[in-house]
Amino acid sequence: MTSIFERALGADFARLHPRLQDRFGEHRGCVGTGVMDRIWRGPAYVKPFLRLGTARHVLFPETGTAIPFTIENYAYTDSYGRPTLTFVRTFEVAAARRRRFDATMIWSEQRQVLVDYLGTHQHIAVDLHLSVDADGGLHIRSGHQRFRGGVPCPRALSGDARLHEWYDDTTGRFRIEVAVENRHLGPVFGYSGSFTAQYVDHSAPVPAAVRPLRENPRE
Repeated sequence: MTSIFERALGADFARLHPRLQDRFGEHRGCVGTGVMDRIWRGPAYVKPFLRLGTARHVLFPETGTAIPFTIENYAYTDSYGRPTLTFVRTFEVAAARRRRFDATMIWSEQRQVLVDYLGTHQHIAVDLHLSVDADGGLHIRSGHQRFRGGVPCPRALSGDARLHEWYDDTTGRFRIEVAVENRHLGPVFGYSGSFTAQYVDHSAPVPAAVRPLRENPRE
């Protein structure tokens, strides 16, 4: 089955580094394990907003270095018949504390765009725009954002997210950088680090823990 990333990138999918093609092609699932070299947040006044996100696994206020990290990507068809890919990131921010950042992505045939639903209840939907750089790295930037029900998210409350993922041939690891900014608050949250990936058999069941608790029918 053609993956949602292949649909979003079209011919540019072939320009991705071969290891990224492995990771995002054919709706293949994988589990990445590694370390975030740094997790950061913006000034103190953004901390309450980040803390609110912890209840639904959308962002968190903790920062640190050398943070153990996993990312779980599983492909499945959701209850509305849409090819879906999970992006469940778990950060071990302290000895007895883990934080998650959950998202599920679908390809909207109607609007021809990748849609990212954030959190356990998919309260926020974000259009994603993808590109490939000269070295085969993947770039994702956020676009139009809306709350559940299709209500547009006010620009003042929106976060502009940028992701860069690439494969480091020297170390044999995937590397990733993520940054979220707000037009009024400035830098809000981000992380950077590296990981290795193990691929999941197509017949393996998708763990219930990585699925959202509620699905959003609107694209």
